Amino acid sequence: MSGAPDVRERGRRLPSLNETIGLMMLAVGLLSMLVTAVLLALTFRQAFARQVESDLALTAQDIAAAYELGDMDTVQAMGAGGVRITLISPQGTVLYENQAGEEMENHLSRPEVQQALAGGVGTDRRQSATMGYDTYYRAQRLSDGNVMRVAIDAQNMFAIYSATLPVTALCCLAVMVLAVAGSLLFTRRVVRPIERMAENLDEIRQRTPYKELIPFADSIQRDRLARQAGEEMRREFTANVSHELKTPLTSISGYAELIAAGVAAPADVPAFAGKIKKEAGRMLSLIGDILQLSELDSAKGQPAQFSTVDLNRLVREVAESRQMMAHNAYVSLETETRDVPAVFGDRAQLVELCENVVDNAIRYNRPGGHVWVRTLPAAEGMGPALQVADDGIGIPEEHQARVFERFYRVDKSRSKATGGTGLGLAIVKHIAQLHGAAIRLDSAEGQGTTITVRFPAAGSRAPLS
Repeated sequence: MSGAPDVRERGRRLPSLNETIGLMMLAVGLLSMLVTAVLLALTFRQAFARQVESDLALTAQDIAAAYELGDMDTVQAMGAGGVRITLISPQGTVLYENQAGEEMENHLSRPEVQQALAGGVGTDRRQSATMGYDTYYRAQRLSDGNVMRVAIDAQNMFAIYSATLPVTALCCLAVMVLAVAGSLLFTRRVVRPIERMAENLDEIRQRTPYKELIPFADSIQRDRLARQAGEEMRREFTANVSHELKTPLTSISGYAELIAAGVAAPADVPAFAGKIKKEAGRMLSLIGDILQLSELDSAKGQPAQFSTVDLNRLVREVAESRQMMAHNAYVSLETETRDVPAVFGDRAQLVELCENVVDNAIRYNRPGGHVWVRTLPAAEGMGPALQVADDGIGIPEEHQARVFERFYRVDKSRSKATGGTGLGLAIVKHIAQLHGAAIRLDSAEGQGTTITVRFPAAGSRAPLS
């Protein structure tokens, strides 16, 4: 059943909107914090490095100037604040080191020394032996050919972030709390108008709070209207079937009781039996049409047995099978066929369609009238057509829009007198829909009726199934 939940859905817990929005806001908050932290780290790292290098350059210039003046006391004083000062000969020998306690190796291979000897100034940055620190070097060639190198240790960004880790964790926790609280408030404001939509589904379109929900509301409204129309149609159909079956059953029951009670004269029994047979035949015809409609309804969801159908041959066969009916009604039945391509469809259903339209043309005619069964060539981007025309009593304009409804009769007394069930044209409509065909009705009261069933062009449309 369409309304039953899928077996795979049973036991699956659907997330609430609060949870969904909360998780999304939490994810967005944490992602924003992470991206911001990375961008700030990169920005601050560059700014921090530029600042250290700038300060180191000024310090190196001051120390070099003091050395050039021969003021070694000032040089030693400037090195007392954690600044490492090294005097290197052009051969790489360490001539002076303010922090070294033993003889040092040759420094000629150091990048900053090589740069200073070649260009006057050299810089470099290396991770020191002490974890969490970077050492910045600046070497400057002096007037005597020696190289004065100044170095300073600075805490790197990773060490700084490690120190701020507790604060970062508190910020993440605060973001999570704010995200959950914000999601609750936000969801309440978002969901409440949507909940109000369900309070009155008849006015759901007017109660739509957000324009994005308008297609959803329209779909619900269309579905409700379709369900209401379908329910009304089912009730009407049930009432009509009950009424149509009750009449012949009452007649059969009445005649059977007269015969069974012996009230009917022997001479009347054959007449009563004939009436019972007639009413039984009417019931069988009605039940057959109801079953046919049921099969056509169920065929909408099932593949049909479609094949190529020769319309000209079908028209001639139907006309031949209805010649006796036309003769008994004093109506002339003729066929007019053209050179038309075959159509793709269910031959048995198309025969049923043609027979029902021809039966109606004969039944609602007058003695001496005519019925023409034709095939028409393709036109206006469509395929060939089947047409049944008559010069009978016609259909009043106010009834023409409803003649394809189930059990709808323009003249109920004439329909029952001629054996109609009121379902013939409804069957025609269903069969046409299954074949993707278009039906056109042209009629004028007192002048006749023409029904044209135009099939789709070959390959332009798949039949409905």
